[in-house]
Amino acid sequence: MKISVLTLAAILIAAPAVGVANELDDSFAALQAAEAKKDAALVKKLAVETSELARGEAEMEEPADASLKQTWKERTAWARDVDTRCEYALYAISLQAEPAVAIDMLTTLEKLNPKSRYLDEGGYSHYFAILRKTGESAKILPMAQNAIKSLPNSTDLLLVLLNDALAKNQTGQALTYGQRLVSAMSRETKPEGMAQAEWDRQRAQALGQGYYAVGMVQASGGRHFDADKALRAALPYIKGNSTMYGTALFQLGVANFQLGVQTNNKKRVLEAAGLSEQAAKISFPRAQDAYRNAQAMRAQAAKMP
Repeated sequence: MKISVLTLAAILIAAPAVGVANELDDSFAALQAAEAKKDAALVKKLAVETSELARGEAEMEEPADASLKQTWKERTAWARDVDTRCEYALYAISLQAEPAVAIDMLTTLEKLNPKSRYLDEGGYSHYFAILRKTGESAKILPMAQNAIKSLPNSTDLLLVLLNDALAKNQTGQALTYGQRLVSAMSRETKPEGMAQAEWDRQRAQALGQGYYAVGMVQASGGRHFDADKALRAALPYIKGNSTMYGTALFQLGVANFQLGVQTNNKKRVLEAAGLSEQAAKISFPRAQDAYRNAQAMRAQAAKMP
């Protein structure tokens, strides 16, 4: 969801000085040349081959000779950087390619490293968009169910799984995915190079959906305090969606009314009436119910000391 395409696009990784360039140096240079030519087939081939070579060098044992330790340290660190750069090469090509080629690049990236940051930070979002565009949306859910094992905090994957759980009324799973989504997005920061408006949109979508789902599940279970907390947190992020916003206000009214009655808190019952009145002014399916609730709540408040 969150990566900027500029993050590594212009990075040139220079190899540490060594006496003679080896197979990894040559393979990486060839990969960079293939990228410059935007040769997708060659990038795919060389990314896999170069990654294998890089991992081999990254795993070299530390030498016993103290005079060689610094060179070993620099070389293995560089090899790890090259391995990551191979992943980026596949991701970058996918952003520019036609659907079939893009899917091939992303599938190759999955095989190369199912925990790749480029799958988490844009790859799966792009993959899902392609599948929707090409009429293959049915593949998205099983893909997300499998990928979440490797990327448990991916907001793109959690959104898919949350929406599926809500659609199937699987409240336990919806609550879990909603809480995980809020937790994951709350830790994220705006990627370098991404426009603030786009970041705000993505963040609001994830947090709004997460808090809303948690609140609705808590409300359905009669856990009014928890519902109140989650739905209040959702409100700033879902203002643009009249159905979600109206429903959140409606449920907030119900939750606060119940809490007010249970604690004999007239102020809270009146707040519940006010929330219901706000909901009644919004065009959503339960607007009339919200209006009737507000009337009943004010009548109840009038009876309280």
